[in-house]
Amino acid sequence: MDVTEIRKLDTYLKKCFNNPLIRVVPRPKKDDSAEVYIGEEFIGVLFVDDEDDDKSYNFQMAILETDLEP
Repeated sequence: MDVTEIRKLDTYLKKCFNNPLIRVVPRPKKDDSAEVYIGEEFIGVLFVDDEDDDKSYNFQMAILETDLEP
């Protein structure tokens, strides 16, 4: 992902989730994905899929069972 793509995704996620603390940042040594944070907390990875002439992005977020406990 290039800088322009990352900026567009960053803007989209902030608007979509109504959260200005979301940040999309490039991954070191990877050009097909970016990391997503809320503040300083890592929450997931965005992957680009451009195999079928129709580019899309997949957001993957793991939720640990311990995160669900009060």
